[in-house]
Amino acid sequence: MELYLDTADVIAVKRLARVLPLQGVTTNPSIIAKEGKSVWEVLPALRDALGGSGKLFAQGMANDSERMVTEAVMLTERISGVIVKIPTTAEGLAAIKQLNTMNIATLGTAVYGAGQGLLAAMAGAAYVAPYVNRVDAQGGDGIGMVRELHQLLKMHAPNSRVLAASFKTPRQALDCMLAGCEAITLPVDIAEQMLISPAVQSAVEKFEQDWQGAFGTNLLG
Repeated sequence: MELYLDTADVIAVKRLARVLPLQGVTTNPSIIAKEGKSVWEVLPALRDALGGSGKLFAQGMANDSERMVTEAVMLTERISGVIVKIPTTAEGLAAIKQLNTMNIATLGTAVYGAGQGLLAAMAGAAYVAPYVNRVDAQGGDGIGMVRELHQLLKMHAPNSRVLAASFKTPRQALDCMLAGCEAITLPVDIAEQMLISPAVQSAVEKFEQDWQGAFGTNLLG
Protein backbone atom coordinates (compact mmCIF):
# COMPACT_ATOMS: atom_id res chain seq x y z
CA MET A 1 0.00 0.00 0.00
CA GLU A 2 1.41 3.38 -1.05
CA LEU A 3 0.27 6.62 0.59
CA TYR A 4 0.78 10.01 -1.05
CA LEU A 5 -0.19 13.60 -0.33
CA ASP A 6 -1.94 15.52 -3.10
CA THR A 7 -0.48 18.97 -2.56
CA ALA A 8 2.34 21.39 -3.33
CA ASP A 9 2.28 22.89 0.17
CA VAL A 10 5.86 22.30 1.28
CA ILE A 11 5.19 23.18 4.93
CA ALA A 12 2.26 20.74 5.13
CA VAL A 13 4.30 17.97 3.50
CA LYS A 14 7.15 18.46 5.95
CA ARG A 15 4.74 18.43 8.90
CA LEU A 16 2.85 15.31 7.81
CA ALA A 17 5.93 13.42 6.59
CA ARG A 18 7.07 13.34 10.21
CA VAL A 19 4.09 11.21 11.25
CA LEU A 20 2.68 9.53 8.13
CA PRO A 21 4.31 6.68 6.16
CA LEU A 22 4.39 8.73 2.95
CA GLN A 23 5.79 7.34 -0.27
CA GLY A 24 5.73 10.73 -1.95
CA VAL A 25 3.66 13.62 -3.26
CA THR A 26 1.35 14.07 -6.24
CA THR A 27 0.82 17.43 -7.93
CA ASN A 28 -1.00 18.81 -10.96
CA PRO A 29 -1.02 22.20 -12.73
CA SER A 30 -3.85 23.53 -10.53
CA ILE A 31 -2.06 22.50 -7.33
CA ILE A 32 1.22 24.07 -8.48
CA ALA A 33 -0.55 27.26 -9.59
CA LYS A 34 -2.17 27.58 -6.16
CA GLU A 35 1.30 27.93 -4.62
CA GLY A 36 2.19 30.72 -7.05
CA LYS A 37 5.70 29.34 -7.64
CA SER A 38 7.48 27.70 -10.56
CA VAL A 39 7.27 23.92 -10.85
CA TRP A 40 11.08 23.91 -10.96
CA GLU A 41 11.10 25.56 -7.53
CA VAL A 42 8.25 23.57 -5.98
CA LEU A 43 9.27 20.01 -6.90
CA PRO A 44 12.79 20.12 -5.38
CA ALA A 45 11.34 21.76 -2.27
CA LEU A 46 8.77 18.98 -1.95
CA ARG A 47 11.49 16.35 -2.22
CA ASP A 48 13.47 18.10 0.51
CA ALA A 49 10.33 18.15 2.67
CA LEU A 50 10.10 14.38 2.22
CA GLY A 51 13.62 14.01 3.58
CA GLY A 52 15.38 13.89 0.22
CA SER A 53 13.61 10.77 -1.06
CA GLY A 54 10.16 9.66 -2.13
CA LYS A 55 8.28 9.73 -5.41
CA LEU A 56 7.15 12.95 -7.05
CA PHE A 57 4.36 13.15 -9.63
CA ALA A 58 4.16 16.15 -11.95
CA GLN A 59 2.17 17.09 -15.05
CA GLY A 60 2.88 19.26 -18.06
CA MET A 61 0.50 21.60 -19.87
CA ALA A 62 0.51 20.15 -23.40
CA ASN A 63 -2.63 18.83 -25.12
CA ASP A 64 -1.03 17.01 -28.07
CA SER A 65 1.06 13.88 -27.77
CA GLU A 66 4.22 15.33 -29.29
CA ARG A 67 4.39 18.18 -26.80
CA MET A 68 3.37 15.89 -23.94
CA VAL A 69 6.40 13.73 -24.70
CA THR A 70 8.66 16.78 -24.94
CA GLU A 71 7.46 18.11 -21.58
CA ALA A 72 7.80 14.66 -19.99
CA VAL A 73 11.40 14.42 -21.13
CA MET A 74 12.06 17.92 -19.76
CA LEU A 75 10.56 17.02 -16.38
CA THR A 76 12.56 13.81 -16.03
CA GLU A 77 15.79 15.52 -17.08
CA ARG A 78 15.42 18.34 -14.57
CA ILE A 79 13.79 16.43 -11.67
CA SER A 80 15.37 13.05 -11.03
CA GLY A 81 12.94 10.16 -10.72
CA VAL A 82 9.77 12.18 -11.35
CA ILE A 83 6.73 10.24 -12.57
CA VAL A 84 4.93 12.14 -15.33
CA LYS A 85 1.17 12.53 -15.16
CA ILE A 86 -0.54 12.31 -18.55
CA PRO A 87 -4.29 12.95 -19.06
CA THR A 88 -6.02 9.84 -20.42
CA THR A 89 -7.24 11.50 -23.59
CA ALA A 90 -6.60 9.99 -27.02
CA GLU A 91 -3.49 12.17 -27.36
CA GLY A 92 -2.49 11.24 -23.83
CA LEU A 93 -2.66 7.53 -24.59
CA ALA A 94 -0.42 8.07 -27.61
CA ALA A 95 2.06 9.92 -25.39
CA ILE A 96 1.98 7.19 -22.73
CA LYS A 97 2.74 4.57 -25.40
CA GLN A 98 5.73 6.52 -26.68
CA LEU A 99 7.05 7.36 -23.21
CA ASN A 100 6.82 3.70 -22.26
CA THR A 101 9.25 2.85 -25.09
CA MET A 102 11.58 5.53 -23.66
CA ASN A 103 11.43 4.01 -20.14
CA ILE A 104 9.82 7.15 -18.73
CA ALA A 105 7.34 6.27 -15.97
CA THR A 106 3.86 7.71 -16.33
CA LEU A 107 0.57 7.99 -14.48
CA GLY A 108 -2.65 8.10 -16.46
CA THR A 109 -4.64 10.86 -14.80
CA ALA A 110 -8.17 12.28 -14.94
CA VAL A 111 -9.73 8.81 -15.13
CA TYR A 112 -13.53 8.86 -14.98
CA GLY A 113 -14.22 5.29 -16.13
CA ALA A 114 -12.76 1.82 -15.62
CA GLY A 115 -12.36 1.25 -19.35
CA GLN A 116 -10.51 4.52 -19.74
CA GLY A 117 -8.14 3.55 -16.94
CA LEU A 118 -7.54 0.11 -18.42
CA LEU A 119 -6.53 1.64 -21.76
CA ALA A 120 -3.99 3.87 -19.99
CA ALA A 121 -2.54 0.85 -18.19
CA MET A 122 -2.37 -1.20 -21.39
CA ALA A 123 -0.59 1.72 -23.07
CA GLY A 124 2.10 1.40 -20.42
CA ALA A 125 1.16 3.69 -17.53
CA ALA A 126 2.74 2.56 -14.26
CA TYR A 127 -0.15 4.11 -12.32
CA VAL A 128 -3.75 4.99 -13.16
CA ALA A 129 -5.57 7.66 -11.15
CA PRO A 130 -9.37 7.42 -10.95
CA TYR A 131 -11.12 10.59 -9.70
CA VAL A 132 -13.36 9.19 -7.00
CA ASN A 133 -15.27 12.20 -5.69
CA ARG A 134 -15.57 13.84 -9.11
CA VAL A 135 -17.27 10.70 -10.41
CA ASP A 136 -19.61 10.78 -7.40
CA ALA A 137 -20.34 14.48 -8.04
CA GLN A 138 -21.48 13.61 -11.57
CA GLY A 139 -23.96 11.09 -10.22
CA GLY A 140 -21.71 8.08 -10.71
CA ASP A 141 -20.25 5.52 -8.33
CA GLY A 142 -16.62 6.42 -7.73
CA ILE A 143 -15.86 3.49 -5.44
CA GLY A 144 -17.59 1.08 -7.78
CA MET A 145 -15.48 2.40 -10.65
CA VAL A 146 -12.31 1.91 -8.60
CA ARG A 147 -13.34 -1.65 -7.78
CA GLU A 148 -13.93 -2.44 -11.46
CA LEU A 149 -10.64 -0.82 -12.49
CA HIS A 150 -8.70 -2.75 -9.86
CA GLN A 151 -10.13 -6.03 -11.15
CA LEU A 152 -9.42 -5.13 -14.77
CA LEU A 153 -5.80 -4.29 -14.04
CA LYS A 154 -5.32 -7.53 -12.10
CA MET A 155 -6.57 -9.47 -15.11
CA HIS A 156 -5.17 -7.52 -18.05
CA ALA A 157 -2.44 -5.09 -16.90
CA PRO A 158 -0.89 -6.49 -13.71
CA ASN A 159 2.16 -4.23 -13.93
CA SER A 160 0.01 -1.12 -13.44
CA ARG A 161 -1.40 0.14 -10.14
CA VAL A 162 -4.53 2.03 -9.19
CA LEU A 163 -3.60 5.30 -7.47
CA ALA A 164 -6.96 6.66 -6.38
CA ALA A 165 -7.42 10.44 -6.16
CA SER A 166 -10.07 13.10 -5.57
CA PHE A 167 -11.43 12.62 -2.06
CA LYS A 168 -13.78 14.74 0.03
CA THR A 169 -14.07 12.44 3.04
CA PRO A 170 -11.83 9.93 4.85
CA ARG A 171 -14.54 7.31 4.28
CA GLN A 172 -14.04 7.51 0.53
CA ALA A 173 -10.33 6.84 0.98
CA LEU A 174 -10.96 3.86 3.26
CA ASP A 175 -13.50 2.43 0.83
CA CYS A 176 -10.93 2.68 -1.96
CA MET A 177 -8.44 0.71 0.10
CA LEU A 178 -11.12 -1.89 0.82
CA ALA A 179 -11.77 -2.05 -2.94
CA GLY A 180 -8.16 -3.12 -3.43
CA CYS A 181 -6.33 0.10 -4.30
CA GLU A 182 -2.57 -0.30 -4.16
CA ALA A 183 -2.10 3.44 -3.70
CA ILE A 184 -4.06 6.56 -2.76
CA THR A 185 -3.25 10.25 -2.68
CA LEU A 186 -4.91 12.41 -0.06
CA PRO A 187 -5.49 16.15 0.14
CA VAL A 188 -3.91 17.63 3.24
CA ASP A 189 -7.25 18.27 4.97
CA ILE A 190 -8.39 14.64 4.50
CA ALA A 191 -5.06 13.30 5.79
CA GLU A 192 -5.38 15.51 8.86
CA GLN A 193 -8.96 14.39 9.47
CA MET A 194 -7.76 10.79 9.53
CA LEU A 195 -5.22 11.72 12.21
CA ILE A 196 -7.51 13.69 14.50
CA SER A 197 -10.33 12.27 16.61
CA PRO A 198 -11.88 14.09 19.59
CA ALA A 199 -12.67 10.74 21.19
CA VAL A 200 -9.02 9.69 21.10
CA GLN A 201 -7.88 12.95 22.66
CA SER A 202 -10.53 12.59 25.37
CA ALA A 203 -9.30 9.07 26.18
CA VAL A 204 -5.68 10.24 26.43
CA GLU A 205 -6.67 13.07 28.77
CA LYS A 206 -8.59 10.62 30.97
CA PHE A 207 -5.50 8.37 31.24
CA GLU A 208 -3.45 11.37 32.36
CA GLN A 209 -6.06 12.47 34.90
CA ASP A 210 -6.30 9.01 36.46
CA TRP A 211 -2.52 8.62 36.66
CA GLN A 212 -2.07 12.10 38.10
CA GLY A 213 -4.78 11.42 40.68
CA ALA A 214 -3.18 8.17 41.80
CA PHE A 215 0.52 9.10 41.75
CA GLY A 216 0.64 12.90 41.77
CA THR A 217 2.65 13.01 38.54
CA ASN A 218 2.19 12.51 34.82
CA LEU A 219 5.55 10.73 34.48
CA LEU A 220 5.97 6.96 34.29
CA GLY A 221 8.80 6.67 36.76
